[in-house]
Amino acid sequence: MPELPEVEFAVRRLRRAVRGREIARLRAHHPSQRRGVTSRVAAAVAGRRVARVERRGKHQLLHLDDGALLLVHFRMDGDWVFDRRDTGLPPHARVTLDFTDGRRAVLVDPRALCTLTWHAADAHPDLGLGPEPEDPALDAAAFRARLAGRRGPIKAVLLDQSVVAGVGNIYAAESLWHARISPRAAAASLTAERAARLLDGIRAALADGHVNAGRYHRGERLIPFNVYDREGEPCPRCGHPVRRIAQAGRSTYFCSRCQAR
Repeated sequence: MPELPEVEFAVRRLRRAVRGREIARLRAHHPSQRRGVTSRVAAAVAGRRVARVERRGKHQLLHLDDGALLLVHFRMDGDWVFDRRDTGLPPHARVTLDFTDGRRAVLVDPRALCTLTWHAADAHPDLGLGPEPEDPALDAAAFRARLAGRRGPIKAVLLDQSVVAGVGNIYAAESLWHARISPRAAAASLTAERAARLLDGIRAALADGHVNAGRYHRGERLIPFNVYDREGEPCPRCGHPVRRIAQAGRSTYFCSRCQAR
């Protein structure tokens, strides 16, 4: 699944490709998308310009010049292809945004799980997301307060998008490694000092992800993660073998020496 750095990378590409352009036609090419991209929605979008493109968590927001919103989520394998309207559709095309200047943005997804929905100017959805990891207002005290009362393991709590927006399975594991915190520690048990370390760890892991965002778009990551998907390999900090456990149906990777409870 694309994680926050990969979605941010995609949003920057999308912004360069579509901002300021007038939409000629919105089309769905798969039954999974026709519930959201109806003829009424297509008519509402035609003739509108893309005023700006933003990211919120892992959601992509295309704000139109009439205040309406196109909300996009890649889910597991979505991506954008940018080409010309006079060329054949790329494989796994699910939705296309055709522009009046002949350009085209194609939402592709081999699993057809991606979503694109339209929301009127007075009906933008509440995504239920917490603050962005880089939000200056999210200091150590505010972060610890968001963990208060949550007795579940910290790794699972980090995946709750209402706590902090956009932290997924990979970067939750990497963040905990940076902070030297066990993924099995109860979230509510973190002291102020450990919460501060974890917030720094989240930001460090995501900063590394932004540098290496091509992992998603160009295949395998050139620089390995510290612990994610490295079961049995030496921890880059202490050399102890990286362990893998299952938490809430997801694989968690960590160093049991560096990240002892």
